[in-house]
Amino acid sequence: MGFGGISIWQLLIILVIIVLLFGTKRLRGIGSDLGSAIKGFRNSVKDPEETVEPAAPAVQPQQSQPQIKAEVKEPAPANAETTKTPEQR
Repeated sequence: MGFGGISIWQLLIILVIIVLLFGTKRLRGIGSDLGSAIKGFRNSVKDPEETVEPAAPAVQPQQSQPQIKAEVKEPAPANAETTKTPEQR
């Protein structure tokens, strides 16, 4: 006798149907996602004193080539009359 009146053969048939419906790749992905979610939950439930903080932040390597800054030119106004103030007219 299995779980709640379900025999082992009935559980195996249900398992085969699930594998046929979803495929092994999708079931593997669901299992790994579920495992990482449980692991993250366990880590968040732990006391803060037990968690280990990284000692130093990772240092990024410096770039060997200097960065070139691009100059941004403002576009010329379409009509020079509209940009003049009344004193300039």
